[in-house]
Amino acid sequence: MTDDFADAAADTPDVPGEQGEPGLPAEPGTSGEAAPEPSAGPAGPGPLGLVRTPTGHAGVDAHLERLADADHLTADGHVAVYEDVHRGLRDALTALDAPPVPGPHENRS
Repeated sequence: MTDDFADAAADTPDVPGEQGEPGLPAEPGTSGEAAPEPSAGPAGPGPLGLVRTPTGHAGVDAHLERLADADHLTADGHVAVYEDVHRGLRDALTALDAPPVPGPHENRS
């Protein structure tokens, strides 16, 4: 049975990239080159690249644009921005349900 295993191993093709194969690059970290050092800490905040499509409602659009402020904050600063935007959007929706305020000339009977 040991001979069968040895025969099967001999029939398997060589794995590309192993050292010693001419014309193929060595596997990363095995060519004698130093691997890049991992960064000492997490990367700083950066934009997420999310597209905010205008809704046509100026108040809602202003709150959605406020989400861009989170792009320049660390993750623990996102909560304040999200809560502020949520509050503003909730107020905008509540205002849609409120009865219209009569104009100066609409109170005349």
